[in-house]
Amino acid sequence: MEPMNYLEELIERYPVLAGLKPQIREAYEILESCYDNGGKLLIAGNGGSCADAEHIVGELMKGFVKRRPVSEDFAAKLLEADPVLGKELGEKLQGGLPAIALTGHPSLSTAFLNDVDGGLIYAQQTYGYGKKGDVLLGISTSGNAKNVMYAVTAAKAIGMKTIGLSGKDGGLLKKAADVTVVVPETETFKIQELHLPVYHALCLMLEERFF
Repeated sequence: MEPMNYLEELIERYPVLAGLKPQIREAYEILESCYDNGGKLLIAGNGGSCADAEHIVGELMKGFVKRRPVSEDFAAKLLEADPVLGKELGEKLQGGLPAIALTGHPSLSTAFLNDVDGGLIYAQQTYGYGKKGDVLLGISTSGNAKNVMYAVTAAKAIGMKTIGLSGKDGGLLKKAADVTVVVPETETFKIQELHLPVYHALCLMLEERFF
C-alpha cells in the first residue's frame, strides 16, 4: 500500500477533513524528510493533547500495523553481542521512528518549574533535545497554549521544522508553525476526536514509507 493511500482512506472515512488534505500531506512530507535524514520528532501538548503526544510516540516507536523486524545485519550483531539474549532480541525487537513526547521527565519538569519558569518547560526540552533537521509537533486545541508556543519559538531558532495540530481558527500556532492542521471544530473534545484520526493517518503513512 502506498503512503498516500492512507490519506485517501482518511478522507473517505472522515469527509469533514477533506479541506485539510493539502496540510496533512505537507505535514507528512516534513516528517518523511526528517526521518529520511536521521532526525527525530518532539511532541508537546497539554491535557488530552498531552495524552495524544504519548499516543503518537507509541505508534511510531514500535510496530503499528506492521511488525517491523530488525534487519538481518543487526540481528547478526545482536547474536555476536550475546548468543542467547541476542537471539531473543533479534526475534522481538521492532524498528522505530525516533519520537519523544515532552510530557514526562517529572524530575526535570518540576525542577524547571520550581527553579525557573513552568511555562518554559517544553521550550527547555526542545532546546536540550532538538537539533536542526528535527521536527516539533505542537498540539493545542485552541492554538494558543503558551507553553507550546514557547517550544515552537525555540524550535524555529534551532532550525527545526514545526507542525501544528489545532482547532477553532488555529490561533497563534497556525501563524507560527510551518504547517498547521486545523480541524473544523470549536469544542475541545470534538477537536480532540478529529486529531486522533489525523495523527493515526500520519503514523500509518510513515510506517508504510519506512517499513
